[in-house]
Amino acid sequence: MADQIGAERGRPPEQWGSSLGFVLAAAGSAVGLGNLWGFAYRASQGGGAAFVLLYVLIVAVVCLPVLVAEMVLGRSTGHAPLVAPITAGGRRWAPLGWLYIAASVGILSYYAVLMGWTGRSLLHALTAPLPADIAAAETFFAGISSGGDAVLGHLLSLALTGLVVAAGIRSGIERLSRWGMPLLFVVLLALLLWAAALPAAHEGYAGFLLRWDASKLTDLTTIRNAFTQAFFSIGAGIGCILAYAAYLDRRSGIPGEAVAVVGMDTAVGLMAGCVTFPIVASFGLADMVSSSTVGTLFIALPTGLGSLGLAGRVVAAAFFALAYVAAITSSVSLLEVPVSSLMDRLGWSRPRAVWLMVAVIAVIGLPSALDVAVLEKMDAVFGGVCLITGGLLMALLMGWRAPERLSADLRGSGTSPRLLRLLLWGLRWVSVPVISLGLIVSVVDLAKSWAGGA
Repeated sequence: MADQIGAERGRPPEQWGSSLGFVLAAAGSAVGLGNLWGFAYRASQGGGAAFVLLYVLIVAVVCLPVLVAEMVLGRSTGHAPLVAPITAGGRRWAPLGWLYIAASVGILSYYAVLMGWTGRSLLHALTAPLPADIAAAETFFAGISSGGDAVLGHLLSLALTGLVVAAGIRSGIERLSRWGMPLLFVVLLALLLWAAALPAAHEGYAGFLLRWDASKLTDLTTIRNAFTQAFFSIGAGIGCILAYAAYLDRRSGIPGEAVAVVGMDTAVGLMAGCVTFPIVASFGLADMVSSSTVGTLFIALPTGLGSLGLAGRVVAAAFFALAYVAAITSSVSLLEVPVSSLMDRLGWSRPRAVWLMVAVIAVIGLPSALDVAVLEKMDAVFGGVCLITGGLLMALLMGWRAPERLSADLRGSGTSPRLLRLLLWGLRWVSVPVISLGLIVSVVDLAKSWAGGA
């Protein structure tokens, strides 16, 4: 049936080589710089353990049913993100498809800039001594985050992403995920063990990850950050998982695969925090982490590790290599959203769709490459509000407009009636109201922060 759908759409019928290949690719889509770049900053701002609790609750109770619904929509329709909502809900749901395109393109336009910074930091760690102090680190970061260096890193990262996606599902995305995700976990585990042996590791865990501030549970910024981190990290609401699920086998168990994806992504986020916080505490970098979204990854960590000499350079190189692997597995999923939509809607070949979108996104991302302030605003809008809106609309579509599609697809792959009822109930009565509240809080808090900044 999947082959027939592929032929009807006028694009080559592609499928994942195995369920494991899909899970690793979907986990690779979820695991990205948000786990390494955003988690430490948002946790330090959100009261440590209070933020982590909100994050885990949102992921498990709210995002998981939405992720299952998104996977079902992709598999049951066999269509790309632009077309799938129309197939399931009718023409009135066309804006959801366009929201997916806007969110994925908007995020990738600045995400490639972050990838460029990461690649440049990796190259520096391999070829030159790390910064000796914060001032030197800030000077280095200013050099790589603006001007020609930033633009070049942005373009090279997009080109690499395009090469992977142009190779196809099995030969490109699945092959990357099969070696990239195991490598990521091995390097992260090694860094975790190294960080645990640092002299102030316990203070790092206690001061950030295990610090409890109950007032943060009702703080608007903490709630917005928890929603943003959860949706950005899991990838619900962008269309990436939907695009990947269109190539799924009809027999695969979607609920179990969704749990595996969420579990791996959450584990990476927590492990990354257990690497970052001991370094921050051991080298006295707390102020830098709590005051800057990019300070943790590109300024604080290199400065702290620089005091360790050659050993610090080895750790820094491993960390930035880990970050780049996480980034590329996410960027290919972001590019697949508009690429698969062009293939589906217009019948274009994969290479033609890939390189047109790479060119478009390269242009859109230039302001972010030239100005960090633009990048941060793009992140707040596309990486926050748009994602949460996409998640809400997905819950409404599959929970209320097309619940029979959800039920029929999951029953056909062997999901138990009890689990099916639980998922549908959670999608309708938990995900919809909670995401609605999170969206309102996010918009209000973002407007207040921008008004205050002005």
